[in-house]
Amino acid sequence: MLRRLQLAQTRRYLGTVVRKAPSVRSTVGVTTSGTPSGSTNTSSDNNAWLNNSSETILSKKKLLGETLGGFTLETNSPVSYTSVSSSDVDWSVSFRGLGSSPFEEKVQAELSKPLSSDDIEVKPDGLVYLPEIKYRRILNKAFGAGGWGLVPRSDTIVTAKLVTREYALICHGQLVSISRGEQDYFNESGIPTATEGCKSNALMRCCKDLGIGSELWDPVFIKEFKKANCVEKFVEHVTTKKKKKIWLKKGREVEYPYK
Repeated sequence: MLRRLQLAQTRRYLGTVVRKAPSVRSTVGVTTSGTPSGSTNTSSDNNAWLNNSSETILSKKKLLGETLGGFTLETNSPVSYTSVSSSDVDWSVSFRGLGSSPFEEKVQAELSKPLSSDDIEVKPDGLVYLPEIKYRRILNKAFGAGGWGLVPRSDTIVTAKLVTREYALICHGQLVSISRGEQDYFNESGIPTATEGCKSNALMRCCKDLGIGSELWDPVFIKEFKKANCVEKFVEHVTTKKKKKIWLKKGREVEYPYK
């Protein structure tokens, strides 16, 4: 029964649909030997179906790289890193420590500290954000340098314009969060830089589960921050000569490609 429940939960994965288990019906009678006639060996039939279905999932599953029309950079798939010792944890697949225990109060206090308005930036379209390096500094203060790390959980998928990969954030030996990072690129020479941007994007998404910079998703805070620290200015694009309104932090100069 447990295996059937687990299989039901994986019925849909990346666009793959797995058929439901066939219902087993039987008409029970009694033979001269005392064995029920017309009975079906439910246990063996179900086990056979489960085995066949598992093979179906593996053979027919549509990988994310195929869905996006891209390819993977790594030669070995799926990602797996062989441990030196059998006691080591393979973080490419393990969920060890997830939700098992809270961190120390001083760690939680560091993670939940309000952000300084000087650290928060605003994009031209008005989106407020915390630069990626600031997330790393907060993690270093909370867990110490070397007390946390990012581990790849999938291959790097490269499409015509996008690089994406899944990462796990490990802090003090326990899994904290899993997120998929993504980064655009414009030509093949930019793929190495895009892979780093993808990693940074995954880190910022993972940090949301630790509560870092949670106010950046609070509509009330966003409105108050922009009112107190930002301004809107009409600018002209240097190349296209198109005029538009953009957001800037107070005291900042308009930068290229606007003037």
